[in-house]
Amino acid sequence: MPVYLLTKELVFPPPEGASPEGVVAIGGDLSPERLLLAYSQGIFPWPSEGMPLLWFSPDPRFVLEPSSAHVPRSLRKRAKKGDFEIRCDTAFTQVITGCKRAYRPGQRGTWITREMVRGYERLFELGYAHSIECWMNGVLAGGLYGVSLGKMFFGESMFAEAPDASKLAFATLLGNLAHWGFDLVDCQVHTEHLERFGAEDWPRRRFLDVLHRSLANETRRGKWTFELGAVEAIAKLREG
Repeated sequence: MPVYLLTKELVFPPPEGASPEGVVAIGGDLSPERLLLAYSQGIFPWPSEGMPLLWFSPDPRFVLEPSSAHVPRSLRKRAKKGDFEIRCDTAFTQVITGCKRAYRPGQRGTWITREMVRGYERLFELGYAHSIECWMNGVLAGGLYGVSLGKMFFGESMFAEAPDASKLAFATLLGNLAHWGFDLVDCQVHTEHLERFGAEDWPRRRFLDVLHRSLANETRRGKWTFELGAVEAIAKLREG
């Protein structure tokens, strides 16, 4: 089937017209303006080195409601040990670089290209992209990054250099998002790792409806500071 070719004009076709693989469009750039427009329409980039830039809106969509998230008892115990410190937005470039370099079984290379790094660094500078970091003895042990619009958090990638580092960062994020009244975390496509936290497949139409309502809320823009530490944040989530 034909795929929409983007031009310099800031416009995307409706995500409902995506191919069976979820491809909405091809081409364009990773400017902050285009990235923000894409996310506001339920579309995200998934580039590959040496290939044209692809934009996706898969059906089903893998999502997680912070208020329904659950955390295993073992991770709760890990948080209570207190040897990790969770921070926000103090090392964005380190986090996205860590995600870029992370080994992922079954994948050759990474979709986090140099252009992708620069695009999200610019979103961070504008206060829309955020890094959630797990520190141990002053060293970055893992974390994740994503984009926030309205009451939505669009997760992009995570990495860990120490056991449970990215899990603790993610669980702390979920607890704070629930505390702030966020509607949804967009996990994009299925992973067993996020399914353990309660993520599930939604029909694209349902995801787009919630996205539309979420964007009516003011964006929590600028550098984040969590109001709940790891133990307090995880206490807000169900055990599972």
